Amino acid sequence: MNYTLHQLRVFSVIAEKQSITKAAEELNMTQPAASIQLKKLQDQFDIPLTETIGRRIFITDFGMELYRIAQRVLTEIESIHYQSQSYQGILSGKLRISIVSTGKYVMPYFLRDFLKANPGIELEMDVTNKRRVISSLEQNEVDFSLVSVVPAHIAIHEEILMQNKLYLFGPGKDAIDTKGKKDAELFKQLPLIFREEGSGTRFAMQQYFHQAHIRPKISLSLTSTEAVKQAVVAGLGYSVLSILSLKNELKQKEVKVIPVKGFPLHSQWRMIWLQKKQLSAVAHAYLQYLQKNKTSIIKQHFSWTAAY
Repeated sequence: MNYTLHQLRVFSVIAEKQSITKAAEELNMTQPAASIQLKKLQDQFDIPLTETIGRRIFITDFGMELYRIAQRVLTEIESIHYQSQSYQGILSGKLRISIVSTGKYVMPYFLRDFLKANPGIELEMDVTNKRRVISSLEQNEVDFSLVSVVPAHIAIHEEILMQNKLYLFGPGKDAIDTKGKKDAELFKQLPLIFREEGSGTRFAMQQYFHQAHIRPKISLSLTSTEAVKQAVVAGLGYSVLSILSLKNELKQKEVKVIPVKGFPLHSQWRMIWLQKKQLSAVAHAYLQYLQKNKTSIIKQHFSWTAAY
């Protein structure tokens, strides 16, 4: 046997991505280079690691066993590097965070100075949908998750970061008059753009309409905040989003907040982690940083929301 760590690393990413092309992109390699490394590793074994059906690559049972072993080996190799830095008094290691898509307007500001002060820390942040965020937390794949709606079926700890205010907004040049109109009348008139099922924003909207006994006029559902914003800017309808996601569009007057009774809707951005999880030194240090600095971060970067 004469396989290398590089070959194991390439194979591990191929197994995770189920694609040589995507693995090559992840590793900043060319697709032929990744294929060569996979072939060199395969040449060490008589049993196939992968099989190709059509244009898709599948990992065999033996390949999955090798993948799991490779993951343990690569983790131990990483730990050697982090331990050597810790002996030099440098905080090092991986910080793994998953966040819902709207959280990308929040999370970077709570990370920037911490990462600057600790260059030995490697950040892995997955920006995805709520279902994937909760799944990664349940599977113990991350240290923390950022959500606005807390899952009820998981035993967690939480750290509230900041308020999340959601407003009804429409196209910047729209001249709709809301004066004197009741909520029900207004929402029957406006074509509404919803986020996909499962998103925290959609959950907040549905709660509001249920409590107010309103049956809104739903125009369409979209899978991302950016898609919703662009649809509103283009005049396809109105929507409800966190004010934090609208800073540039409000500044450029591409959208405007529509005043309506009962808004803004309120929730909270929360950093959550499993109750039974043993936080690493890096994760523990980051939690302490948040607890100490979150108020000043909010004041420095989010004070503009007070105008709405």
